[in-house]
Amino acid sequence: MTEALLARIADALERLAPPTVESADWKAFPAYVWSGKSARGIAPLEAPALALMQGIDKQKAAVVENVARLSRGAAAHDMLLWGARGMGKSALLRAATLAAQVAIPGSIALVQASPDAGLAELFTTLRKVDRRFLVFLDDLGFDAGDADGARKLRSWLEGGVEARPANVRLAVTSNRRAIVERHLSEQDDPINPRDAIDDRLALADRFGLSLGFHNCTQDDYLAIIAGYAAHFGLTYEEADALEWSKRRGGRSGRMAWQYVNELAGRSGRAL
Repeated sequence: MTEALLARIADALERLAPPTVESADWKAFPAYVWSGKSARGIAPLEAPALALMQGIDKQKAAVVENVARLSRGAAAHDMLLWGARGMGKSALLRAATLAAQVAIPGSIALVQASPDAGLAELFTTLRKVDRRFLVFLDDLGFDAGDADGARKLRSWLEGGVEARPANVRLAVTSNRRAIVERHLSEQDDPINPRDAIDDRLALADRFGLSLGFHNCTQDDYLAIIAGYAAHFGLTYEEADALEWSKRRGGRSGRMAWQYVNELAGRSGRAL
């Protein structure tokens, strides 16, 4: 067999082999972004102060406690944070992770990923690391036809052979509680409508902790602004804050923060 032929065979085998997952120092950073093949360390982990997150007190207490349990190596839940846009779901996960890191340095890291970006490889890698991880899937939603994606998520959460390891928990944010979009005209059974409801909530039931985030009231919106303004030493008028929300077409924690950013800009200050 000629040397040239051997070289061609070696090249062909290399192309057939699965791509090697690039190694990362999984103890060096407070957060990571997982691409499916490699992890990029993020430092520092940016998050708002927990005390400044107003209007979501019950949700905040539950998430902070659950993440703290995970960081201590105690039993903890997978989490689904669902509901209104801009109410701090993702920010709360970052803030709770940061609080746990302050309490027990190096104990836990946040890993942002997507459900179609090699989660099985990620779980295999993290299983070998002596550290706890909160794997974060942001703004998740499956189309009605994407049964495979929903099935994989259910498998990772409960009962599948590729279920996430004991040192890992999943945290998912979504604008819909059911995650999977359903068309009632196609799914509902007039004889047993409860079956259709159970089907739409099947994924939500896989999470040990499912928390709803609801639209911001006017009082909550103003309380959020007041907290930020006091923290940064900014002055404002309530009428101006309310006018801002009217022009933006709604009220949320995100819009309150955008108004605070506007106040700082008017004063020539950076935040």
